[in-house]
Amino acid sequence: MGGAERLMVPILKHLSRTHFEPYVCAMQTKDGNPMADEIRALGVPVECLNIKHLRELDAIPRMTSYLKSIRADLVHTQLEAANILGNISAKLLRLPSVCTIHVMPSLDVKTKTKLHQKVEWFTLRHFCDRVIAVSEEARQYHLAISGAPNGQVKTIYNGIDLTTFSNLDSAQERSQVRAELGIPPEADVLITVAVLRPPKGIQFLIRAMPAILASHPNTYYLIVGSGSHRDALVEEVSRAGVNQRVIFAGMRTDVPRLLAASDIFVLPTLTEALPTVLAEAMAARLPLIASRVGDIPEMITEAQNGFLIEPEDQEGLSRACIRLLKNQEERAEMGAEGWKIVNQKFSIQRQVEQLKDLYLEQLKAYGKS
Repeated sequence: MGGAERLMVPILKHLSRTHFEPYVCAMQTKDGNPMADEIRALGVPVECLNIKHLRELDAIPRMTSYLKSIRADLVHTQLEAANILGNISAKLLRLPSVCTIHVMPSLDVKTKTKLHQKVEWFTLRHFCDRVIAVSEEARQYHLAISGAPNGQVKTIYNGIDLTTFSNLDSAQERSQVRAELGIPPEADVLITVAVLRPPKGIQFLIRAMPAILASHPNTYYLIVGSGSHRDALVEEVSRAGVNQRVIFAGMRTDVPRLLAASDIFVLPTLTEALPTVLAEAMAARLPLIASRVGDIPEMITEAQNGFLIEPEDQEGLSRACIRLLKNQEERAEMGAEGWKIVNQKFSIQRQVEQLKDLYLEQLKAYGKS
């Protein structure tokens, strides 16, 4: 479960019911589809089609049947499988469709993944009306690799629900979460929230931990998320000899609580578009350390709300962490600056208003408004 999945709840919570009646359709079940209950709690129906592979012959008929059953007027797809199947199905039913691209995919991938990428880009170019990029660099990247026409792709920053953070009793949650995870109250905590995949670069911070602990022995590293790379990361922890100081919290739905229990947010990713989790960390008033990739420099102003390091730079990670661990006042100043930035640029209300305008524009173009 990454940012795209977790964003569904705040978007649906704030989407105008005067204009729209939303439905959510998942392609398949993964890890129990933990967001489903939260979405249903908003009064939004959730259906799962159990489509395990793109090559399933009845995948598109099942999708079109679902869209007919809810009398859909517009389709908005997220992530690869839905982007392919949803947009083709929408065009077969002559429905307007919108897609959000959340990542800047690596071109150095296996043959099967590369084929999937090409199919997705072809589908979006020919079957999707408007593509939403979550950052300007992601927009330019998509245009360059997909061959999409310039006017098809629009930038809309992801937003977060700031009330979730402003209404949180941070001191109480800090104490409770640390007790739950066995972290001493006086310890310094680095945190990363991400799907556990090699491109997230978590292995580099694990390798930097011995140097960090040599300078600040009372430091813990909290890794939040699940994914295929978990076992390899556990092995990295063992090789680095930091088993007692790295905690794997698994996939969680209470990320604001975990951020409140932490001191510094670190995202050593190798590739990224505009990571929502950095906005969440800013909303939790944490200083940031992240890789200088994608549109992360749009979110971090060097030495104001965090530090930018080069990807795979293990020594740079340790230096940045040690500097902030040494200076609590600097951490507080960066956290306050991050709170200002997230309020100005990354609120959910701003994102949902832009989505509403785009939906209405497409419905009008199809004579549905």
